[in-house]
Amino acid sequence: MPSVRTTLKFLLALAPAVTVALPQGRIVARQESAAASATSAAPSASPSAPPAAAAPPASGLSDVDILQFALTAEHLEAAFYKQGFAKFPAAEFAKVGVNDAQLKTLMNVGQTEAIHVTTLLSVISGAGAQPVQPCDYNFDAALADPQTMIATARTLEAIGVSAYLGAAPLVNSSTVLGAAASIVTVEARHQATIRLLSGAEPVPSAFDVALGPRAVFTLAAQFIKSCPQGSNLNIQPFSAIALQNPTAATTGQQLKLADANNPAGAQFCAFINGSGNMFSKIDAGSCVVPQGLQGEVYMMITKSQSIADADILAGPSVLTTS
Repeated sequence: MPSVRTTLKFLLALAPAVTVALPQGRIVARQESAAASATSAAPSASPSAPPAAAAPPASGLSDVDILQFALTAEHLEAAFYKQGFAKFPAAEFAKVGVNDAQLKTLMNVGQTEAIHVTTLLSVISGAGAQPVQPCDYNFDAALADPQTMIATARTLEAIGVSAYLGAAPLVNSSTVLGAAASIVTVEARHQATIRLLSGAEPVPSAFDVALGPRAVFTLAAQFIKSCPQGSNLNIQPFSAIALQNPTAATTGQQLKLADANNPAGAQFCAFINGSGNMFSKIDAGSCVVPQGLQGEVYMMITKSQSIADADILAGPSVLTTS
């Protein structure tokens, strides 16, 4: 795996070719997780092949745009860990069963996220662009207590892996792609470590899931209050999913939309994870959690049996099945 120094050297060598700064936009969605009542499901993908990624928008993103996208996610993760460890002393983690060695490992996860931030800052600056700055975050619910912090970290690391995988097809430079790969492998180790710390199977599936930029920003938006001028990426998140009685999803459980008529045109609940993409027909505002889901699952509301951006009406929301 390339070192940070090697990564910087490779990417800075590319700098003259990628100097497009991101246009301004706004992140203006908040995401709700949940679960409660509904109807039938039919799998549309086999576990023998990796699931298809939600199609990224044809927005002509440059490699620097993709690096800015990655930096935005890394800023969020680094801030989350920094605030969490500042809030909870070791004694608080010990109360929920986290020993000193486990806490050291968890803190190292936060430290590597901070290193990812400084690396991307240097790379983007070296490419002649102004790096996006950290946003103002709201982690109040995510940092309610150490146990909730660990659960949120598990979800954030899963989203981080999916974000890098979803951005990979948009990258033009093999050098940038290789550097991003050196980060995503670490993100995957983070997630496996935190799943193990949570008492879950560290490798729940043979494949990870790729998410396009709009889906990732929909998930990130719940934590973002505002961003500095010039640091808003020009990526519009989808509407949030509102479900009744939030809870962990289980096979056969009915999920009920808070409003059966919203979003308009909703036909399917899409469940995306390493086992494949599955669709459950929405009937009277309800759908059923299908069998075969493992680990973190991305749920979307769609107008057809497709997770292309044009077919997504709301979501994703993250459901934890195992």
